[in-house]
Parts: sequence; C-alpha cells; structure tokens
Amino acid sequence: MNSKLISWALFIALCVIWGSSFILMKWGLYDSNQQPVLSAYQVAALRMLSSGLVMLPFLKRSLKNLPAPTLRYVLLSGWLGSFFPAFLFCIAETKIDGALTGSLNSLTPIFVIITGALFFRKQTSWTKISGVLVGLVGSALLLYINAGKPNGYLAYTGFVVLATIFYGFNVNMVHERLHGVSSVQIATVAFTGLIPPSLIILIVTGYFNLPLTEHVYTMSTIASTLLGILGTALASVLFYVLVKKAGGLFASLVTYGIPFIAILWGVYYGEKVTGMQVIALGIILLGVYLANRPETKKATPVE
Repeated sequence: MNSKLISWALFIALCVIWGSSFILMKWGLYDSNQQPVLSAYQVAALRMLSSGLVMLPFLKRSLKNLPAPTLRYVLLSGWLGSFFPAFLFCIAETKIDGALTGSLNSLTPIFVIITGALFFRKQTSWTKISGVLVGLVGSALLLYINAGKPNGYLAYTGFVVLATIFYGFNVNMVHERLHGVSSVQIATVAFTGLIPPSLIILIVTGYFNLPLTEHVYTMSTIASTLLGILGTALASVLFYVLVKKAGGLFASLVTYGIPFIAILWGVYYGEKVTGMQVIALGIILLGVYLANRPETKKATPVE
C-alpha cells in the first residue's frame, strides 16, 4: 500500500479513536437512560488498568537498557500524561458534555508552549505568543457560552483545562528528558507502571463488589476497557508510527480532527451544540495553528 495512503489512514484512525474517547467515557459512566453506573474513578481506573495490561507483554523488552534515572522520568510521564488526565476528564464528564470536553482538549498544544516557556526555559516568539492569546480567547468564549448552565457546569471545565496543562507539561518533559527513548518504550513502561495504583483504586471504590454480570455494569466495563485499549494504548502506538512515517508536523494535525469527531458524537448522544460553540472552537484551532506555524527566522526569547 502507498506510504502516503497509510499515513492518511493512520491520521483518520487517530482522529476517530481519540475523538471517540469522550463518548466512551460517557458510556462508562451512564447507561442508555442517563442513569449513573460506574463512578468517574472506576472508569478512569479501568481505562488505565486495561491500557497497562495490553502493553504488559512488551514490558521486558522495553525495560532493556533503560537506566534508573530515565526510568523515573518514564514512570512520571505515565502519571502526568495519562493517569491524572484520565481521572480529570472522567470527573469533568459527570457534569459537562463530551462535545465541550473534546473542544477544550484542543488547548493541549497551547499549553505545550506555555509550560515550555515557564518551566523548561524554551525560547518562544511573538508569533507563538499571538497564537497562545488567540487560543485562550477562544477558550474564554467557549466558557462564557456555557457560563449560564447550572450545577457547577462551568467549574467542571476547569478539570479539563488542568488535564491539558498536565499534557503540555508532559510533552515538554518527554522532549527534554526522554528524547533518546522511543515512544513505544515510554508508553509500555509508563502504562504498565499504572497497573498497581489502578487496581488499588478499583478495590477501594468497591468496583469488584458490584454486580458486574448485570448488563449495565458489563457494558460500562466494556466501554471503559475499550477506552484504555483503543484510546490510550493502541492510539499511542499508532501515533508513534504516524510520526515515523509522516513526520511530527503532519501527526500534530490530529489535534484539529479530534474535537469535530467529539462534537459529532455529542450530537448523536443528544448534546446540544450551538453555532457559537463551533465558532469558539474555530478560534481555538486558529490559535493552535498560529502557535505551531513554522517560522522562517530563529525564535528569540521573550522576556
């Protein structure tokens, strides 16, 4: 098969998988009648547990030639890039729509730049800063549109924003500390390292005491497990392959496709998506484009 065709197939697959993650969270949390089934902690723990178990067969090979200092950063990457965000997203989706969650997720590239400048002393430019500001304006508009909704709706968007900050920090840490380690190796060690805490959370929250053979619990467990296998483990490997085949710039464009898949699922799920929400998302994506646009001149530090 043509290499370019494979790259586009991987690109579309990643957009669909990651864009569908938000609806899988909903299916883990609620049944078809919108009644709660599993808690946010149980869905997130199942996601992390299943992603770790599916990568477990590759652990021995991945640990080879991995020095202790590097291992510490890989395990930390699992917590910052997967564990904490998984719980934050699930907690948020107990109150807010999946379409909004998917839209706010596109702030990740913006926070890659912000955390890189603040914590890793990375050089930036006024072009990147303008992109960051445009993206933040779009997110502020998105939050303003949803400000009138009851039951702490707006407050729970903060969990999503915090998750994207963790993502941004993790991307910079991996780039600075783990540039010599393959993404598959990082994913394998990081995800398997999350098996013990995920199991502990499932035990503490009483998951194994639930009537798991009942249909609603079985379906919620399947949705949460698929979230881990597809949305975390498989997607990480596919993304690594895409970067190798088509380059980081093309792979990063997945950011633009994810929220639109999330919105389509939201509409299917009965969530109300307004034209203003789509405009706000467009502003965020414009900011992402400006912040990540290739520059002809070397970036200069901005004090």
